Amino acid sequence: MESGKERVITVAAMRAADSRTIESGTPSKELMRRAAQGIFDAYDGWTGKRTLAVCGSGNNGGDGYALAEILKDHACEVAVLRVSGKFSEDGRYYYDRCLAKDVPCFLYGQMDGEPDGSAAWTDACGDYDILVDCMLGTGFAGTPKEPIATVIRSINAAHEAGAYVIAADINSGMNGDTGEAELAVRSDLTVSIGFYKKGLFTGCAPELIGSLTNVDIGIRLEEMEALFGETE
Repeated sequence: MESGKERVITVAAMRAADSRTIESGTPSKELMRRAAQGIFDAYDGWTGKRTLAVCGSGNNGGDGYALAEILKDHACEVAVLRVSGKFSEDGRYYYDRCLAKDVPCFLYGQMDGEPDGSAAWTDACGDYDILVDCMLGTGFAGTPKEPIATVIRSINAAHEAGAYVIAADINSGMNGDTGEAELAVRSDLTVSIGFYKKGLFTGCAPELIGSLTNVDIGIRLEEMEALFGETE
């Protein structure tokens, strides 16, 4: 299966290739930075808009923190909404960089400030012009749990009201291999990272994804084939 000149692979193949790239000497934090830069470069409408990066607990959330730092460096108005109190190691690194650069950071459901620097969430997704979905990655399957389910509905309501929605790697709630989704983010643009995953073209994907693009972060296809054989 191919999309133009791009290969379309399974989630397992992508994970293995990512691990192999790190083992070969590319730091995982650098791959996260490249992913965030790719998302930034994939859209040209950031300037003059209010952006909210909605971040989960894993590396998908880390991409959102790294993107927020890039937006701040480009003098764009940006804030972060966390939907979990947890971080991946690299996610925590970029979250701390956001705090150091005074990016407003909020934790969903929190009533008071916490030592990690996040503030209480009192805004609504509809108060922002651009929403970046960085909650659930390609390995997700099933039905999103709270509070992510509520936040997905809030993002979709804001989308209906005119907000521009960008999904990092995959729309939260979608299965990366099958495209199946019981509840998922609807995006104007989905930015696949590394290589397209099969689920971006099957199941509910055509209904959920407005436009789809892929960004190269330096993961070599030969390494995937060496580990998995045929990837399409």
